Amino acid sequence: MKRYRLNQLPDSHEGHILAGLIPGKYIYQGIMSYKAPGFRTHPEGDHRHTDEEVFIIMQGKARMEVDGKVYPMVTGDVFIIEPGEEHYLIADEEDPCINIWFHAGPERHPDQVKK
Repeated sequence: MKRYRLNQLPDSHEGHILAGLIPGKYIYQGIMSYKAPGFRTHPEGDHRHTDEEVFIIMQGKARMEVDGKVYPMVTGDVFIIEPGEEHYLIADEEDPCINIWFHAGPERHPDQVKK
């Protein structure tokens, strides 16, 4: 896991917001997500990826559980979950988060490709 604040990200004018920090030329999957108080992602357990996944807290607070260790998150935090890390986002009970998550890869999202 890598942790940054928004103001620590490189000043990128080409590519995506984390160009140079994660592999992949394009963001190909992701969404902005509103979490209910106390919501925990992936209740089925053992959630891992073969690529990096990025979480940015846009508002509120949360906790990120990575391989059994819990990290507090606040507005402006950027977490990069590395391949193979088991991870869950847990929204704060009093100030639940709004977050963006995404993956990057070698190709654009299919909706961005001319047909």
